[in-house]
Amino acid sequence: MMNESNFEANNTDNNKRGNYGERRTKLNNMVSGLGKLPPQAVDLEEAVLGALMLEKNALSEIIDILKPESFYKESHQKIFEAIFGLFQKTSPIDILTVTSELRRMGALEMVGGAYYITQLTDRVVSAANIEYHARIISQKYIQRELIKVSTEIINSSYDETSDIFDLLDHAEKSLFDIAQNNLRRDSRKMDDIMREAISNLEMLRDRTDGLTGVPSGLTALDRMTSGWQPSDLVIIAARPAMGKTAFVLSVARNAAVEHGKAVAVFSLEMSSVQLVNRLIAGETEIEQEKLKKGNLADHEWQQLHSRIGRLTDAPIIIDDTPALNVFEFRAKCRRLKAQYDIQMVIVDYLQLMHGKAEGKGGGNREQEIGSISRALKSVAKELNIPVLALSQLSRAVESRPGNSKRPMLSDLRESGSIEQDADMVLFLYRPEYYGLTEDEEGRPTAGVGEVIIAKHRNGETGIVPLRFVGKFVKFVDLEDEFSGMGGGDGFGDAPATFSASALNPSPNFGDDFGGAGFSGGITMPSRMNDMPDDAPF
Repeated sequence: MMNESNFEANNTDNNKRGNYGERRTKLNNMVSGLGKLPPQAVDLEEAVLGALMLEKNALSEIIDILKPESFYKESHQKIFEAIFGLFQKTSPIDILTVTSELRRMGALEMVGGAYYITQLTDRVVSAANIEYHARIISQKYIQRELIKVSTEIINSSYDETSDIFDLLDHAEKSLFDIAQNNLRRDSRKMDDIMREAISNLEMLRDRTDGLTGVPSGLTALDRMTSGWQPSDLVIIAARPAMGKTAFVLSVARNAAVEHGKAVAVFSLEMSSVQLVNRLIAGETEIEQEKLKKGNLADHEWQQLHSRIGRLTDAPIIIDDTPALNVFEFRAKCRRLKAQYDIQMVIVDYLQLMHGKAEGKGGGNREQEIGSISRALKSVAKELNIPVLALSQLSRAVESRPGNSKRPMLSDLRESGSIEQDADMVLFLYRPEYYGLTEDEEGRPTAGVGEVIIAKHRNGETGIVPLRFVGKFVKFVDLEDEFSGMGGGDGFGDAPATFSASALNPSPNFGDDFGGAGFSGGITMPSRMNDMPDDAPF
């Protein structure tokens, strides 16, 4: 027989279990939204549909705001579908034509018959506020879509068999699709755009450096580009060992340290510590090999600590997430823009990115690279910042006849979409690497690197000679004795650039380079022939 104390203990346990069950039920109701109506505005849906049948130009005002699924009631979806069908056929839109179209679709009785169509027009006087009403309907639809996606995410999260990374990718993609499909930028009138353009010109009027974008810190390059321009996709391509990473770290450091521009660097190949070690080498001018081994003399330790202050305070954000996909990239760029107001993004490098959330490209690799380049351009335009993406070149550079191994646009690896989507395509080339020790005028090519501007949508093309300091892993302006290469143009002490005509592709690419080519040197077998196409930089 159960004594009183045991009875009370059991009763307490039952109460606890009952309270737990009650709490769990409440939690499930909160999660699933049971007992709540989805966001809707049925009265405004009726007003909009009625207005569309009253005034012939009303649909033009909301055609880019609403679509059939934006309406909550299925009958309203069918009515709008009929109206939109008439619009596409340039047929008049009124009570009779809409009723006839619904009858043809076999949906007239489903929506409530001709009487309901007539009722819709009785509930509105004019289409004066139709755009405002349409935006509210669109907002309610977006809310319903968010609830739907969130519920799917919650249900998948309870599924123990779900892969967490697939779930995160799916959640991000679903939310992005909602924004991409429903939030569109409005068109703007010419007078409004003209006022903004004139305002920008007035702001630039007093600038003496001629820069309109993010500075690279390399004088001759900035002269040709006026800085990295907002919304531009800049592809920087070269064969391995040409110094692509060194180049972008140099321009990132210059923009952040010298000009205070926040820069985001996405490194898919090297770790963040490796990149910082390279930046330290360039900033302190201590050889990278010594930094790698930590074998520094006392004065070098002092030099290290005295010079890294500016670099430590520089607004450089490094993300070394491997196998980054375009959805993660887009989301991270948005967050960094909101948090740090980044002014430039660098991707090292494009071929290591994935075009799909699951990390597997749909179709072939060329199509995937095309989708990645389009996504990079989309981010640049959306955030109104330059995106610099490194890219690999094919082996065609190595097999080109003659002494010159300068790359051309056709050498871009895996996709012509890269060339198509890019606003600028830059190639890096170091003749010294191929055993070319002197140019045709007898000047040494040791330490000389070239930035070949092969495509420039909004400016000139040509070749910018720079100094590559290998032991410090950085690019700098050439010394004054090189400032006459290719002819000066009165830009102070800045190195002049080579002729744009040098970039015309031809079988005799090296021979046609005029005075710009580093011909006449000693040709040696290239070490690149022994390296795979996907070798690290």
